[in-house]
Amino acid sequence: MSFENDSQDSFSEAINRGFSKQSYVYDQSDRNNKVLQDMRHQVYAHVEKYLAPESHILELNAGTGLDALYFVSKGHRVHATDLSDGMVNQIRVKISSNEYSDRFTCQQLSFANLDKITTRNFDCVFSNFGGLNCIQDLSLVTRHLPSLIKPGAHVIWVIMPPVCPWELLWVLKGKWRLAFRRLNKNGTLAHLEGEHFQTFYHSLSNIRSAFGSSFRLLRCEGLAALSPSPHLHKFAAGNPRFYKLLRRVDASVKDRFPFNRCADHIIVTFKYRP
Repeated sequence: MSFENDSQDSFSEAINRGFSKQSYVYDQSDRNNKVLQDMRHQVYAHVEKYLAPESHILELNAGTGLDALYFVSKGHRVHATDLSDGMVNQIRVKISSNEYSDRFTCQQLSFANLDKITTRNFDCVFSNFGGLNCIQDLSLVTRHLPSLIKPGAHVIWVIMPPVCPWELLWVLKGKWRLAFRRLNKNGTLAHLEGEHFQTFYHSLSNIRSAFGSSFRLLRCEGLAALSPSPHLHKFAAGNPRFYKLLRRVDASVKDRFPFNRCADHIIVTFKYRP
């Protein structure tokens, strides 16, 4: 095995450990973060524009299954996947304890190993809140999609881009490294629950390149371009009128350049046209 593969396996193990530790508190942290809740609702509104009734969804980096549970409650079927032991355990708890278990399945695997999925003919492939920023080469994911989805299927991913206006404000506090960390082409070392692993920030051009000519970009939408990022939820809570104003402005510019390229996350939607 090469050094590069050894390094990647080490990062995968760190990702597993970090997110497994976080899995026990993730749902509660999500509920207590209004910024994250507002962003999640914006993502749902975006996704639902492209879902036909009773769609079959493949979810990547599904976390504790919050998004999957939402979509099955709307009448869709979801096959949720995640690398983390802890996250998959939380998904299985949700499946066993709700009325939608006939439409809700899960499988533990990395999004780089989608060839191990036996189910086919998905209508949509969904990934939320930057899980795909844990891989440098997105083509390692997209190469598997044609064998998994129907012609005309949609792929909707929520990814962190290289430029986030709110992070650039760290310059005002002299924290240059934090302000420009997303611009490092070799990735940035992330810290989660005492674990360290590399993260990479993907521009729209790089994302389009990874999909290739069989996928057509339908829409790119900014998510928290001018309003605060989730880690600033206390600022939002302490300044509710200002936060509400920024959310309204965000809503009016989310589809416009550069705000659909420069944000905390971007929502990219592709259609498969083989």
